[in-house]
Amino acid sequence: MKSTILIVDDDYLARETLSAILDGQGYILKMATNGTEALEIAQEIRPDLILLDVMMPEMDGFEVCRRMRALPKLAEVPILILTALDNPMWLVQGIEAGADDFLTKPIERQEIIARARTITRLNRYRTLLEQREDLRKMTARVVSAQEDERKRISRELHDDLGQALTTQMLALHNLQKEFSAPGEALHERLDDFHGQINNIYARIQRLVQDLRPPALEALGLIDAMQSYCTEFTRRTDLPLIFDADEEFSDFSNLYEITLYRTLQEALTNIVKHAQAKKVWVELSMEEEKITLTIQDNGHGFEYNELDIKGMGLRGLKERLLLAGGKFIISSTKKRGTILVAELPLEAKI
Repeated sequence: MKSTILIVDDDYLARETLSAILDGQGYILKMATNGTEALEIAQEIRPDLILLDVMMPEMDGFEVCRRMRALPKLAEVPILILTALDNPMWLVQGIEAGADDFLTKPIERQEIIARARTITRLNRYRTLLEQREDLRKMTARVVSAQEDERKRISRELHDDLGQALTTQMLALHNLQKEFSAPGEALHERLDDFHGQINNIYARIQRLVQDLRPPALEALGLIDAMQSYCTEFTRRTDLPLIFDADEEFSDFSNLYEITLYRTLQEALTNIVKHAQAKKVWVELSMEEEKITLTIQDNGHGFEYNELDIKGMGLRGLKERLLLAGGKFIISSTKKRGTILVAELPLEAKI
C-alpha cells in the first residue's frame, strides 16, 4: 500500500517544488494551501507524513501543529516543519508545538527523499493507529459479551428467583391469616421469616440493578446516572450533587457502560474508604472529550498507598484505558479525592 504525504504550504511554487521532488518515489501526494484546509484534509485521509510550512497567513505552521497534536486521529502523525528561519527559538517553538523534525529551506532534494523514505518505511503512525483500532474493537466485543452475560444473569435473578420469593411471601402472608389465634411464638417466627425473605428479595433487586441497570437502556446515560445517584443517597444517607450538561449526544454502548460502571465503582470506594460528608458528580462534554468528575470531601490518601488500600482503582484505570480514555486522580488526606475519567469523542466506537 502506498504511503500518503500531505504537503501544506501557501506558496504555489513551494508546493510544486516538493511535488516534483517526491513525484515518482511511490507516494500519494495531497496538497493544502492553508492551516484550516490542512486540518480538514489530514483528519479525512490520515496521512503517513505531513510536510508543514511555518510562514502561512491566518494560522502559522506552529498553530497547525498544535491543533493536530490535540486531535486523537492526528496525535501520532509524523510532522516535518519546513522553515527558512534559522533562529534557535523557532526550533524550540516547533518542538513545543509537537513537530518531529525540521527541514531548512531551500530543501535539498536528496535530504527530503531520504527523510520521507525513512519515516514512511517505518510506518509507525499507521501501525499504531491500526493496533489501537483493533484494540478498541476487541474491547467493544469483550465488553458487549460481558454485558450480555450480566443481562442474562440479571434476567434470571429477577424472573426466576424474584418470582419464587414473591410467591413464598404471599404464601406466608396467607398462612398468617389462616391462623385465627396463632400462638405468640409462631406468630413471631412467621414475622421473622417474612422479614428475612423481604431482605433477600431486596438484595436480589440490588444485584439486578448492579448487573444490568434497566434505566441505562430505558432512560439513557444521564437519567440512569441521576437515578443511581439518587438511590445511592437514599441507601447511604450521603448527600450527593449530580450535574450534567444539558445537551448530550448518544454514545456507543461501550462508552455508556464504561462511564456508568466508573460511577458505580467510584461511589462504592467512597462509601468503603473515604468517610466523606458530601460527594459531587459532574458529567460534561467538550469539543473533543467526555469528562466524568467525581469528588468527595472525605479522607484522602497518598498515591503510594494505592496498592496497599486495595481500593479497586487499578480496575477503574484499566477499564478507562481499554475504552481509549484516561484515568486521573488527585487526593490529599485533608481535602479528599477528585477522580476524573476522560473519553475522547474521536475514539468513539
